[in-house]
Amino acid sequence: MSQAKQRNTIELQLQAEKIRKRVVEMIFSSKSGHIGGSLSSIEIETALYFHVMNIDPANPKKEDRDRFILSKGHSVEALYSVLAARGFIEDGVLNTYGQYKSLLEGHPTKKVSGVEHNSGALGHGLSVGVGVAIAAKMDKKTFRTYVLMGDGEQGEGSVYEAAISASHYQLDNLVAIIDRNELQISGMTEEVMSLEPMRERWEAFGWEVFNVEGNEITVLIDVFDKLDYNNKKPKLIIAFTTKGCGISFMEKVASWHHGVVNKEQYKDAINEINERIRNLIERNKEYGEKKYHPLPEDVHRHPVRTGKTR
Repeated sequence: MSQAKQRNTIELQLQAEKIRKRVVEMIFSSKSGHIGGSLSSIEIETALYFHVMNIDPANPKKEDRDRFILSKGHSVEALYSVLAARGFIEDGVLNTYGQYKSLLEGHPTKKVSGVEHNSGALGHGLSVGVGVAIAAKMDKKTFRTYVLMGDGEQGEGSVYEAAISASHYQLDNLVAIIDRNELQISGMTEEVMSLEPMRERWEAFGWEVFNVEGNEITVLIDVFDKLDYNNKKPKLIIAFTTKGCGISFMEKVASWHHGVVNKEQYKDAINEINERIRNLIERNKEYGEKKYHPLPEDVHRHPVRTGKTR
């Protein structure tokens, strides 16, 4: 790996850990949230917002921007934290999550700068993405559309109607990602509704499909970098992730789909993340000037509310 790529990877990993920390803080403070699926998707969204997509926080509605649609809208805490880290919203606004009249609701809304679609009803995001990608083709625009789905929503029939349409219209400007953490609110996905063989099914629909380790930044940027946007095929990245990734007592535990940490768990989780942040900061010092302008090293600089929010 080249030195430039190594530096880029470390910075992306550091960014992801700071975002992970903010997610834990938000959910602990608000006493609500979908922590497991937010944590599993952080590396995916970090790679998209800091490496892949053509976006400008200073001009969030610019015509040629790439579009991101969070189909699994219940995992909005990760998206809000990414938008803050990327500069679309003020970091301090994250502390209002869960409060009465907060800008930040429990699912994405277009009131928030950088949010493209009000999402939350599972199975709808890909259909919207198909429509956006078709519009780009019709208007001869070069922007690309990225849709992040959960694996639990793959039981929705609308997903497959969208999949067939994307292939029919040769939407090579569309990239779907499935957060394949194998857990949903009611248990293991294969017990609730068997999804395999996932890759073969989507390939049969005419998609170009990639299986990747979804919590590995290096692997993610490698697959995003090699996508062919001129081959007349929509792309699907099946990102094998870990529910609750990065917090040892949460990983692969279904109850953390919608769990909230208590004070002791919060302390343990923050300590785990802080240790990784410290190690990445030390590694990053070898490479000099930073490419990104991430959240400060001490991202926990606002008091955390511990009382009732509703």
